[in-house]
Amino acid sequence: MIVLGLTGSIGMGKSTTAKMFAEAGVPVHDSDEAVHRLYADQAAPMVEAAFPGTTRSGAVDRTKLAERVLGDAAALKRLEAIIHPLVRADADAFLAENRAAGAPLAVLDIPLLFETGGRDRVDKVVVVTAPPEVQRARVLARPGMNEEKLASILARQVADAEKRRRADFVIDTGQGFDAARAAVKAIIAELVVDKAARPG
Repeated sequence: MIVLGLTGSIGMGKSTTAKMFAEAGVPVHDSDEAVHRLYADQAAPMVEAAFPGTTRSGAVDRTKLAERVLGDAAALKRLEAIIHPLVRADADAFLAENRAAGAPLAVLDIPLLFETGGRDRVDKVVVVTAPPEVQRARVLARPGMNEEKLASILARQVADAEKRRRADFVIDTGQGFDAARAAVKAIIAELVVDKAARPG
């Protein structure tokens, strides 16, 4: 089974692209969705212990947690030390399940793939990109987002140009849905169909 890492900076269209892989029949593990699940369950007591007052009714209150960690590098590191191993274990279980089911290809959607040393966990990397002005417009349209928050998030992410340089495949979502969907299909064809066609 080939493991394809899907990544991209904030506002680049990564979640939409992940859905396109899923629609094409490729199993996708979404790290953000895993974090949501873990915050509502297993991770909640650990987060509460590290950041008292950030959970409610046994689940993490993401707004309260964000207030505590955004802009505080040490707090963010503490949170990542709790959540990253849990997400990784969740992804490993997903891969084992799909490998056992005989899936030829699986996608790990990892927002901070390069930043968290995730490159060694995947066979190939696809980076989702878009022009800077498109990225800014998308992110600033999100509820509760402002210039300061965007700058803080981008400061923690590997630059888009560097991500593209290190990628095996690049999908530009600034070209529209149809072009992105065609790029997704081409990547699947190259990884799955070509592999099946090669002798040995």
